[in-house]
Amino acid sequence: MIEKTIDIDRMEQAVQLFGSFDENIKELEKEYGVTILSRGTDIKVSGDAEGVYNACKAIDALLSLVEKGEVINDQRVRYVMDLVRDGSSEQVAKIAGDVICITAKGRPLKPKTLGQKKYVESIRTNTVTLGIGPAGTGKTYLAVAMAVQAFKAHEINRIILTRPAVEAGEKLGFLPGDLQNKVDPYLRPLYDALFDMLGAETFQKYQEKGNIEVAPLAYMRGRTLDDSFIILDEAQNTTPEQMKMFLTRLGFNSKAVITGDITQIDLPDSKKSGLIEAQRVLREVEDIAIVTFTEKDVVRHKIVQDIIKAYERYYNKNKR
Repeated sequence: MIEKTIDIDRMEQAVQLFGSFDENIKELEKEYGVTILSRGTDIKVSGDAEGVYNACKAIDALLSLVEKGEVINDQRVRYVMDLVRDGSSEQVAKIAGDVICITAKGRPLKPKTLGQKKYVESIRTNTVTLGIGPAGTGKTYLAVAMAVQAFKAHEINRIILTRPAVEAGEKLGFLPGDLQNKVDPYLRPLYDALFDMLGAETFQKYQEKGNIEVAPLAYMRGRTLDDSFIILDEAQNTTPEQMKMFLTRLGFNSKAVITGDITQIDLPDSKKSGLIEAQRVLREVEDIAIVTFTEKDVVRHKIVQDIIKAYERYYNKNKR
């Protein structure tokens, strides 16, 4: 058994670090098999040498976030523990402070993981960005946030969000209503993200003016999109022909972000995914970035990470 003491500047830092009912510290104690106590502005960590070393690394990383005004919650603690496991906890400070935009409710929107940070920077510096990874990594939400930021800064004058209307076990023809009613459920996540960023009334106003367009991918054919920020969501469900069609819509002073999860393809078995092909075709093209997320970038409930890992183990076992 060894004991190590970490000095902190202010009592408020310890309060934020420990969390409500010490929930953050309990997570660290469980992970590393240590005991963590607060004595004024001292934090004492005791346990076996390896556990104390790793717990102190995690606490130092979390305190660096606290110093930059970041909120420490369950997701942040789990992410820092992942970084400690990988030996890269000192990089956690890179994700602090980069506010993309303020939501309609006044909440600052920031990248929460290094993968998200890389994604946001890639969108800023490239004309086309492919964001590929599992559910819950913020691919669509961050892309919409970057589109809203560019629109508010007058860098572009139109936001276009699109998805392939591919049935995931249901046929469009059996859904009630006209064509717009049939495709709206496929576009709902895009509407939700825009409502969050702009508020329903502002969204409605910009949509009526034609500044914002949410439409199925088929509506893109034959168009040239200038001064636009275009997001293609659920791109794993495009065919190679659809993907090429979308990429060649890009006009002057425009950006495109393509998002998808290649483990959740709803295309018929006989059809190839345009996103998988685009990864290979575009890898060496200048001004195009490909950002791959992992389960560590998941910012939803912890169980989502566990589900993704369980499926990976299952598929890998079956492949062998």
